[in-house]
Amino acid sequence: MSALDPDQSPTAEATSADALRSGARSDSGAPDGAPGAPPAELAGVYDILSPRLQDIPLVCASPHSGCDYSIAFRAQAQLDSLALRRSEDCYVDRIFAGAPTTGAPLLRALFPRAFVDANREPFELDPDMFEEALPAFVNRDSPRAAAGLGTVPRVVASGAAIYGGKLRFADAEARVAAYYRPYHAALRRLVDATRGRFGLAVVLDCHSMPSAGAPTARITRSIIGPAPAVDVVLGDCHGASCAPELTDAAESLLRAMGYSVARNNPYAGGYTTRHYGAPEAGVHALQVEINRALYMDEATLEPAASLSLLGLHMTRLVAALGDVATDLARRG
Repeated sequence: MSALDPDQSPTAEATSADALRSGARSDSGAPDGAPGAPPAELAGVYDILSPRLQDIPLVCASPHSGCDYSIAFRAQAQLDSLALRRSEDCYVDRIFAGAPTTGAPLLRALFPRAFVDANREPFELDPDMFEEALPAFVNRDSPRAAAGLGTVPRVVASGAAIYGGKLRFADAEARVAAYYRPYHAALRRLVDATRGRFGLAVVLDCHSMPSAGAPTARITRSIIGPAPAVDVVLGDCHGASCAPELTDAAESLLRAMGYSVARNNPYAGGYTTRHYGAPEAGVHALQVEINRALYMDEATLEPAASLSLLGLHMTRLVAALGDVATDLARRG
């Protein structure tokens, strides 16, 4: 049975995702100056769904679920809204919105990935996108930038060009300063505060993957056809970004809930996982990629009814990883 088989009846545990969010507090730049909120001039860059009390050493982050498209960006882009939105990790922030009920904060970018990608280096850029030569500090040799998927993307997920002409480097600088850096400053504050309180911090970096690009499950093929696509890919930089207990626990629970799971193929972890994951310094990072076919129509981007059940399962995953992280912290 598939993890989200339409014939599978949710248990009494499967209440709505809205109910899960009832215990969360949103820090989104309100004038009361809540901890972790961006300055007023940057409201709309990110927000934080915070638990009433953070009692597990875990932070969730969703850098690619933002869908706040400014009028200026829409005017600059030559693609329609649907084409731009196909670069999003649609609804991942909703899927992990139950994290605060487990005692973990959820940081979510509100700006879209097609505008600036927070899961890249600060300046990972394709030089062919820009009118002028780029400064020496820019990483122009990145394979991601060469593919058009740098910090300021040249193309959307389908490969279609976002812009009809070239940009000025000043445009990229402005986006990094106003969106990318505040997002990562917020994540760093959450990580540092968590490590300061518990002696250890775990970053769960939350993503989705198109079903067409998902790896296939490692099962024997049968008369029913090819092996199905994997439901979830866990990325720990091949064991370098987090303790093995965390990846093992995530895989074990996901499989117990009926999901097929792969590790590090084809997603071993992006910038966030590599940059924050430093187990020797008390910070662990694990990337989670969820197959979009589990919870949405990939053509229309409409959410499916199964999204609520998936959200409940991911809340259980966050809680379980929180327990493992707490045990790691106690063991020092």
